[in-house]
Parts: sequence; structure tokens; C-alpha cells
Amino acid sequence: MDFNMKKLASDAGIFFTRAVQFTEEKFGQAEKTELDAHFENLLARADSTKNWTEKILRQTEVLLQPNPSEWTGAAPGVRAGSWWPSLTGARVEEFLYEKLDRKVPSRVTNGELLAQYMAEAASELGPTTPYGKTLTKVAEAEKRLGAAERDFIHTASINFLTPLRNFLEGDWKTISKERRLLQNRRLDLDACKARLKKAKAAEAKATCEGDTVPDFQETRPRNYILSASASALWNDEVDKSEQELRVAQTEFDRQAEVTRLLLEGISSTHVNHLRCLHEFVESQTTYYAQCYRHMLDLQKQLGSSQGAIFPGTFVGTTEPASPPLSSTSPTTTAATMPVEPSMTGLAPPGETALCLEEVAPPASGTRKARVLYDYEAADSSELALLADELITVYSLPGMDPDWLIGERGNKKGRVPVTYLELLS
Repeated sequence: MDFNMKKLASDAGIFFTRAVQFTEEKFGQAEKTELDAHFENLLARADSTKNWTEKILRQTEVLLQPNPSEWTGAAPGVRAGSWWPSLTGARVEEFLYEKLDRKVPSRVTNGELLAQYMAEAASELGPTTPYGKTLTKVAEAEKRLGAAERDFIHTASINFLTPLRNFLEGDWKTISKERRLLQNRRLDLDACKARLKKAKAAEAKATCEGDTVPDFQETRPRNYILSASASALWNDEVDKSEQELRVAQTEFDRQAEVTRLLLEGISSTHVNHLRCLHEFVESQTTYYAQCYRHMLDLQKQLGSSQGAIFPGTFVGTTEPASPPLSSTSPTTTAATMPVEPSMTGLAPPGETALCLEEVAPPASGTRKARVLYDYEAADSSELALLADELITVYSLPGMDPDWLIGERGNKKGRVPVTYLELLS
């Protein structure tokens, strides 16, 4: 017990001495051993890497899981929809399951929850009604979107978030620990330098006083004897300080080398994070491609059933659509260009295709439409279109709802609805 108290008192004294020395260095009242420029650059790059990794990690978590308080893993007592720090509930749950060595249960995504609500609404409002049938179709699509989102979150968490988190919780903590040790070694080295400087100054002063010729007429030449004794004492103190300085310098150099190696390892960290970033982009590309395919399937299902739900009505866009972007990327073109509808649905199965020369406008009348994009006719049954021109359109019984009959002067042919803006 006595030994522990002595060690505690010694550690407290060292801490206080270092604090005083650090404060004096800040005010320019004490000398400080400066690190070389390359070492300072390594320190600055490490700090910058740590700060930006934290920001990227935090914002990626928000992107992947924007509202964790509404999950089944939300913190107890937190009202659904209320603000909660990013991933607090989810991360606490993951921490508890990790400590208990159990697998974290899969959570319901927002898309899957929406699909569940839509399916229940369709069942209660009538699954055979037009609204109920559409709710069921949209619910199935939302369920597939939710499953794709869960796979994306899982993949991104493993391939991107986990390496970033491992760096902050592992490598960076080691670097910070060694940097603190280096700071202490530097303070000890500067303290040894200060002690040696004071000892040499005192030794020089005592030597000067000892060189003075004593007055032996005095009965007690006390001052001369004391000066000689002080000079010997300060000489011993200088030797001791030089020995302590050599030890402190060795420890400082060794710790500086260890810290330098760790800081240079930041380059390997950047290479690892670069690979993880590529994997994150790949998983995000796959996710959005899946979402695009699911929505295209849903759009086709809703388009094919719209003619049966609203018989005798026109199917088309009532608002101008965005023109296709001029890009050489196949993905961008597919996502922005209007989808050309199938041409096989002009006549019902088993019936002969309509002869355009015999087609006449229906009794319900015709409408005007403005062409949004240029369209080249695929065969003689279609009408070529030029952007911004006005044509007359109408629908016929049994036609594919994605197509209309268009007339311009004495020319007549099928035109895709997605290329038109129907005018009132």
C-alpha cells in the first residue's frame, strides 16, 4: 500500500511537471524540440485522414439508414418519427448482440413496411377492385425494392463501413497512443535539456567563484572552501544530467521511429479505403439497377391494366416529360429516354391486325397532342414524328394502351403514347 501511494504521488508529480512545461512552451517561455518537416507532414495527413473518415462514415450511415428510430431496433422509449442521433438505437442493439455472441436479426426496411401496409389495405378495401388490384401490384414491387435495399445495406456495411470503422477503432487508436507516448518522451527530453543547461550555468558560476584567490589572513577562509565544494557538487550534477539526457534522447528517438512507421502506414490505409470505395460504388450501381428494373416491370403492369380499368379513355402523359439527356452512357440513356411500348398489342390475340386504311375516328371524338421527341417509324403501320409538331390522336377498341392512332394531314399510323403530350 505504501509503495502504491508513492508511485501515485510520483506519477502526479510527473504529470504536473509536464503540464507546467507544456504551458510554458505555449507561451514561449521554454525551449521545445521540433520535429522534422516530413514528420509534421505525416502527422497532418494522419489527422486529416481521421477527420474525413469520421465524416464519411457518419454520412454513409445516414445514407444507408436515414431513420433508425423507426426500426424494430430503435432505442426503448423513443417515439417513432422523433429525432434520435444517427444509428444510436441500431448501433446499441448491434453492440449488445455482438457482446452476447448472437446474430443481429434482420430489420424490415421502409420499402417492405410500405408493401405490407399496401397489401393489408388491398385486402381490406377489396382485392378484386381496380384500386385493390393496383395496390397489390405496387405492394409486390415495393417488397422487391425493400429486399434490394436490405441487400445493398448489408453489402455496403460489410465492404465499406466496416473497414472505415475498423480504422477508427483500431489503427487510429494505436496511432494516438504512440503519439501521446512520443509527446511525453519529447517533454522528458526537453526537461533533461533544461536541467543540464541550469547545471552547467551553476557549475560555471561556482568555478568562477572558486578561481578567486582567498585571503589567508582571515582566520576562517570559509567562502573559499564552500565554493570549492559547490563546484564539485555541480560537476557531479552536470555528469548526472548528461547521462539522463542521453537516455531521454535514446527513448525519444526510438519512440519517434515507431510513430513514424505507423504514420507512414496511412498510405496503406488509403489504398485499402480506395478498394472499399470501389466496392461500395459497385454495390450501389447494382442496387439502383435492380430498382430501375423493378419499376419498369411495375410500369408495364400498370400500363397494361390501365385500359381495362379506364375503358374508352386516353392513356398518356398530361405534363411535359423531361427530354432525354445527351449522354453516351448506356445506363443514362436507358434511364432517361422514354420506353418504346410493345407493338404486338395492336389487335387482341387471335384477331387480324387492323387495316389503317379502314380505320376511322371513333364517335367519342379525337384530341390534339404535341410531340415531345423525334420518333422514327419502325414499319409502314407507324407514323414518324417530329418534336414540337401537333397531330390528331385517338384510340380504338382493342388497342394496346401504350399506343394511339395518330393523323397528320393525309398520313395515318400508330404512335407511342410516351412521345406525346395530350392537350385538353
